Amino acid sequence: MGSERMPLNRRIIKHKASYIMIAPYFILFFLFTILPVLSSISLSFTHFNMLEPPKWVGWGNYIRLLLEDDLFIQGFRNTLVFALITGPVSYLLCLLFAWVINEFKGKLRAFMTLIFYAPSICGQAYLIWNIILSGDRYGYLNGLLMRFDFIQEAKLWMTTEKYVMPVLIVVQLWLSLGTGFLAFIAGLQTVDKNLYEAAAIDGVGNRWQELWFVTLPAMRPQLMFGAVMQITSSFAVADISIQLAGNPSVNYAGSTIVTHLLDYGGGTRFDMGYASAIATILFILMVGTNKLVQRLLKRVGD
Repeated sequence: MGSERMPLNRRIIKHKASYIMIAPYFILFFLFTILPVLSSISLSFTHFNMLEPPKWVGWGNYIRLLLEDDLFIQGFRNTLVFALITGPVSYLLCLLFAWVINEFKGKLRAFMTLIFYAPSICGQAYLIWNIILSGDRYGYLNGLLMRFDFIQEAKLWMTTEKYVMPVLIVVQLWLSLGTGFLAFIAGLQTVDKNLYEAAAIDGVGNRWQELWFVTLPAMRPQLMFGAVMQITSSFAVADISIQLAGNPSVNYAGSTIVTHLLDYGGGTRFDMGYASAIATILFILMVGTNKLVQRLLKRVGD
């Protein structure tokens, strides 16, 4: 209680060794995370083409973005659909597979972890999926479906509007067992075995009860980390759409907030003020979703 009431400057002097040790990280974090975010928010209220000094336009970029930009609205809608499906589903799949694989022992567990984690680090994953989804009869998916008479002619999977989003969702789910999956594996291995014995004495009688009342509460930090990673990857999706459907995709069926952002900030337009407004909307969306997930995770084990 005494240290909490102590003025900030006195706390810094008292714990100066600790502050000195964290200073390098804080400086880097401030320069490469906090400062760019604050700069982007500031630029979102200006017109800035990188050739002339920023000109203050107030809420003009946001009014244009939300009321006049139909492509942003479509990208926003696609991003929400993508995030609402791939985010929760991939999160639950990561947890489920991690829980099952953790039951294996030794080299078998290491091998299964590698098998499930490998797609997320495969640099040629998009090349493989382009071959699978090729729009001619030589594409693996078309060839397989035609062989078993599910279809009579080859489908143009990535150039037919109604197929683009479902295919992108399937590919994202295949790639989703990444860092969050490894965090869950690590969290499961650090759960104290004595907790299960204590829970059995208290009346926990099956594996599902062990999972809900013992395992998940004991790995809340890993659950939160995995949630942040899945939310970030689901809202920031762009590479999958660009590599498989192109940018722009057919009738913008695969457009997202990030592809729209890249169009203005990293393409040929270089409208950095407008791009910053798009980035700010995405930032607010991610932060709000993270806060909601934090509240939900606090109820785990209740």
